[in-house]
Amino acid sequence: MDLLRHLRHFVVVARELHFGRAAETLGMAQPPLSQSIRRLEQELGTTLFDRSQRRVRLTTAGQLLLGEADDLLTGERRLRLLADRMGRGALGALRAGVPPETPAVTLRALLDGLAARAPGLDLDLHELTSAEQRRMLAEGRLDVGLLHHPVEEAGLRFGEPVDVTVGALLPRFSPLARGREVALADLAGLDLVTAPPATAPGWHAHLLTVCRRHGFIPRRVRPAGNPEFLLGLLLAGGAVAVEPATLARREPRLAWRPLAGAPLVRRISAAWPSRTAHPAAPMFGRLAAEVLAAPEVPTGPAPRTPPERPWPVLFEAGRGETLPR
Repeated sequence: MDLLRHLRHFVVVARELHFGRAAETLGMAQPPLSQSIRRLEQELGTTLFDRSQRRVRLTTAGQLLLGEADDLLTGERRLRLLADRMGRGALGALRAGVPPETPAVTLRALLDGLAARAPGLDLDLHELTSAEQRRMLAEGRLDVGLLHHPVEEAGLRFGEPVDVTVGALLPRFSPLARGREVALADLAGLDLVTAPPATAPGWHAHLLTVCRRHGFIPRRVRPAGNPEFLLGLLLAGGAVAVEPATLARREPRLAWRPLAGAPLVRRISAAWPSRTAHPAAPMFGRLAAEVLAAPEVPTGPAPRTPPERPWPVLFEAGRGETLPR
């Protein structure tokens, strides 16, 4: 049974409330139209039109179906339009957000991947914190974003998450940099340089909670709004950052060491509105998961020549706070 064809016939009859006029509108004879409606009623197991009087009227079931049929047929038209645009290589624009500190190699991989998979797609890329992306997704000003978890999930669909390993980022002259790994409790007495809570509140709260649980209560929590400022604070001494390994590669005077027992990872995934999803948003999410899941950089000293696809640096920046002792 061609359900959509019968639904199109039903909608025209429901609008006209006259089989003859509906047949003229559809450009078909009246008997086949009547047969189409009867087949639809048999398929659904209910009467859609009251034909007992001189005029045709919708039954209660017909009235309910009319709204649903309109939605189904609108969706079909959108799918056909999308298929046509895909065939012509014209998918329109995808407004995407990425964290400001996303490495150039990660951006390049995203851009190259989208160009290969959807050559007609115009990517409108924005540097935005997780909080900014969450707000713009809710307001309909962004189609898809890369968010740090935990994050409020209301109204969003998520792509496959990727867990990025984080470790201690320290000056090379620090005694803690001499070992192969660092326990969080060993960082006691140091300042913690991290993202302002306003930019990624879920991650900020999670980081401090895990640090406390494992015996690291920072002397101060110092905000770093961009990676260069964060690196400068670390080089001054007396501070540590908990970040992905690739950040150490920007500054040879810093060392990155994994955390003993791996108590922390940074979870990242693509997110897009669940009700008004851009057709290309799931594809962006799959590609982002592939790019972010690239092999991790070794934990030893920073190499002179970066690998082709290093682990991405995706972190937010934010306001500092002092923790009670």
